[in-house]
Amino acid sequence: MLQVLDAPAVRRWSRLAAETLGRARREIDALNVFPVPDGDTGTNLHLTMLSAAEALDELPADADTATTWQAFARGALLGARGNSGVIVSQALRGLAEVLRTAEGRGTDLGRGLVRAAELAREAVARPVEGTVLSVLTAAAGAVRGLSADLAAVAGKAAEEARAALRRTPGQLDVLARSGVVDAGGAGLALILESLAAVVTGSYPGRPDVPAPTRGTLPAPAAEPQGGPCYEVMYLLDAGADAVGRLRRELDALGDSLVVVGGDDLWNVHVHVDDAGAAIEAGMAAGRPHRIRVTYLGGPGHTHPPAGRRGVVAVAAGPALGAVFGQAGAVVVRRRPGSSPPLAAVLAAIREAGSEVAVLPNDDGTREVATAAAEIAREEGLTVAVLPTRASVQGLAALAVHDPLRRFDDDVVAMTEAAAHTRHGHVWVADREVMTSAGLVEPGDVLGVVDGDAAVVGADVTGVAIEIVRRMMTPASELVTMLEGVGAPPGLAGAVRDHLAAERPDVEVVVYEGGQGGYPLLVGVE
Repeated sequence: MLQVLDAPAVRRWSRLAAETLGRARREIDALNVFPVPDGDTGTNLHLTMLSAAEALDELPADADTATTWQAFARGALLGARGNSGVIVSQALRGLAEVLRTAEGRGTDLGRGLVRAAELAREAVARPVEGTVLSVLTAAAGAVRGLSADLAAVAGKAAEEARAALRRTPGQLDVLARSGVVDAGGAGLALILESLAAVVTGSYPGRPDVPAPTRGTLPAPAAEPQGGPCYEVMYLLDAGADAVGRLRRELDALGDSLVVVGGDDLWNVHVHVDDAGAAIEAGMAAGRPHRIRVTYLGGPGHTHPPAGRRGVVAVAAGPALGAVFGQAGAVVVRRRPGSSPPLAAVLAAIREAGSEVAVLPNDDGTREVATAAAEIAREEGLTVAVLPTRASVQGLAALAVHDPLRRFDDDVVAMTEAAAHTRHGHVWVADREVMTSAGLVEPGDVLGVVDGDAAVVGADVTGVAIEIVRRMMTPASELVTMLEGVGAPPGLAGAVRDHLAAERPDVEVVVYEGGQGGYPLLVGVE
C-alpha cells in the first residue's frame, strides 16, 4: 500500500492505464455515439495514454517527481487524440500542476483532481454534461477535503467515477437513446481505477466496460446526419493572447472545440465544415504542426474522379508561375515573403487530379501544403508533398515527372531529382543582418548556398559567379538560373559565359523568373 504517489508510482500508473485502455479499446469504441458516432474514443484514449507512458520511458531511471509529472503531462499533450483524449491530457496537466511540487499524499491527490477537473472544463468551449467532464467533476468532488490517506482518496475517486459513469445516460439524451454510457467517461473511469490499483497493489483482471443495454448498436453511418464534416487537430506554438483569439474564431467556425496546453504549446481540437479555415486560423495565431484532418461525413462531400495524375507547384511571381505552368503544373502563386492561402493550394490539388504531387518550393509554404494535403486525403485524393525548398528544386522535380509511372515511383523519382539539386540565390540587403558569412549591411550583396550564407560582396555579378563556382562538383551536369525583377542587365549571361569557359561540359538553362527580392536563383544538378 503506497503512502505517497512518487515518481516510480507515476510510471507504473501510466503504463497500467495505457495497457488497460489497450485491452478495452474495442469495447469503448463501441460506446462512442457523442459528439459524433465515429467509433474511435477507446482508440484515441489508448493512444493518448500510450504517448504519456512512452514519454516517461524516455526519462532517466532516477528522474525526480517534478520532472516525471512534467513529462507525463507533456507526453499526453503531444499525443492527445480526439475530443476525449485532449480533455484527458488537460486533466493530467492539472494533476501535474499540483503534484509535481507536493508530497503526493492523499490530500495532494485530492487537490490535484480538483485542479484537473477545473482545467479540463475550462478547456472546452461549450461543456456538455453526461460526458467525460461530468465523470471527472464527480470524482474530484467526492475527494475534495478527504483525509491524507492516499489509498482512500484514490479508491474513492475511482468508485465515484464509476458511479458517475452509470449516471451519464440520464444526463445526455443521445446516450439514453443508444443504450450506452459515455465512451470518454468509461475510459477515464479505467484510468482512475488503474491509479487506485497502483496505490493499493490490487490489480484488476479484465477491464470492466459497461456493454450497450439495447442489443448490438448499429455501425456508425458513413454519412452522419447533420454536424460538421471534419475533425481538425493540431499542435500549436503560440502565446496565450493569440490562443484566446483563436478560441473565439474557432468557436464561431464549428463545435466540439477543445484547446488545451500552456507555456506556448497547445493542442487544438475542433469539428468544422471548413477545415482550411480552422487551420488558417491556427496559422494566424502561431505555428501549427502535426496537423490531422479526419472526414466525419456530410452532404457536401464528393469523391474525386479516379485516374487523373497531376502536379501542383507554388511560385513567387507570375513569370516563375508561367515557367511551372509551361512544364505542366497547376500553379499557385504567392507574394514574395509570404505563404499562399491554404484554400488556394487545396483548390489546385483538387483541380490537378486524383493523384497529386505538390511542390511547395519554399520552407514556409510547406506547412500550408501539408495542411491542404491532409484535407484532400480525407476527400479521397492521393497526395504527396515533396520536400522542395527552392523553385529550382521544384523545376528539377517537375522535369522528371512521368504520369505513366506508378504514382509512388513517380514521387520517388521527383524527390530524388529535387534532393540532387543544390540551390542558391543572390540577395541585395535592404537591412543590416548578421550571418555566418559575416555582417551584411544595407547595399551589400549576399550569396546563399543550400540555405546557408556563403559570400558577402559588393558586386551582384561577382557574388553570383562565386556561389555558382561553390555549388559546382565534378558530377554537375545542369545549371538552371532564374533572373529576378531588377537584376543587373546581362547577369545570367555573365554567369553563363563564366561556366562556358570553366565548365564547357555543363548545360546551362536560363529563365525569366520574375521573382522579387532575389536578382538570381540558381540550381545545380
